[in-house]
Amino acid sequence: MSAKKIVQLKENPAVTNFREYLKISSVHPDVDYSGCVEFLQRQADSLDLPLAIYHVVPKKPIVVLTWRGTEPSLPSILLNSHMDVVPVFAEKWTRDPFGAEKDENGNIFARGSQDMKCVGIQYLEAVRRLKAAGAKLCRTLHISFVPDEEIGGGDGMKAFVHTSDFKALNIGFALDEGIASPTEEFALFYGERSIWQIHVHCPGTPGHGSLLHPDTAGEKLRVVIDRFMDFRQKEKDKLAANPALTVGDVTTINLTMLKGGVQANVVPPELTAVFDMRLAVTQDHREFEALLQSWCKEAGRDVHYDFELKNKRNAITALDSSNPFWMAFKAECDSLKLKLKPAIFPGGTDSRYVRLVGIPALGFSPMNRTPVLLHDHDEFLNEKVFLHGIDIYERLIPAVANVSV
Repeated sequence: MSAKKIVQLKENPAVTNFREYLKISSVHPDVDYSGCVEFLQRQADSLDLPLAIYHVVPKKPIVVLTWRGTEPSLPSILLNSHMDVVPVFAEKWTRDPFGAEKDENGNIFARGSQDMKCVGIQYLEAVRRLKAAGAKLCRTLHISFVPDEEIGGGDGMKAFVHTSDFKALNIGFALDEGIASPTEEFALFYGERSIWQIHVHCPGTPGHGSLLHPDTAGEKLRVVIDRFMDFRQKEKDKLAANPALTVGDVTTINLTMLKGGVQANVVPPELTAVFDMRLAVTQDHREFEALLQSWCKEAGRDVHYDFELKNKRNAITALDSSNPFWMAFKAECDSLKLKLKPAIFPGGTDSRYVRLVGIPALGFSPMNRTPVLLHDHDEFLNEKVFLHGIDIYERLIPAVANVSV
């Protein structure tokens, strides 16, 4: 028998399962989720758990495995993950992004290894261990695998939480994704900023490029960009001045697109700037929009904007004694000697939709001592970190599922 085959035989079955899931190319755009659904059906069969598939939107399946608790009338626990992954630029990878190759150090390379197919499998493998040990949970446990999180979740969790099917799950508390941490600490997220994406339109006088026309689109665009970037700099300064702050604690603004013009010697009739903004949880939404309106007015006649995306103010999950699930989660982490670093998530996850319907949710991916590589080239997760994450969930799941109140 070859050395390669010997190594393969010795691989932990949970790692093998993880690598199989990573090989399913559920990548944007135009994701085909059928491979994921077939894989999850096999997982449900192996765990002897019922599986339900909901279609809020055609071809966008929401898969839910359920472990019934001993007191099913109690609000249940949701363990959420998403099946989709972001696009890859294969030429930038040193390995096949869907090959799930493992190097001599145990690093498993694949798109989704950190974001977030790891967590979905860790849920399942922790449940596998608990069931094998004869564990019983008071509260029913639902393990959900949703589509389209990487493009905003509009056809996934955002829509699902408003359906009768979701309400019938009777969710009382949820866990979802976090991000890796390069230190000993584990990132723990209890809220998210609100995402606003706007297109600022600057119409002006068109004409030949050799002349100095009044009221041009370029002059107006300059004012718009200056005001947005001035605000951005103030937030950067705020972040730099206070080491206790993270990027999730400030409002970020980034100029992401510029559109307009027909050729080099023609002054265009309109130029458009697109900005991605993430509003801090402390940012007053009305005041901020009034500020945007004042910048447009200052820029000149007919400057206006429209929203591509405008999130409502996001709910925050309490990290105090008013939240018994947090108290149980924190106590178990303390028992495991895990160093948690609570923060506001810098991006957006499906947790925001769960919180907006009144359900407390925490974002947590048990990946410490790991470089942050979500959406990056050569994304990887070490198998020891992956397996330790299963150990952690094996303790955390009963802790939150056996909360008595």
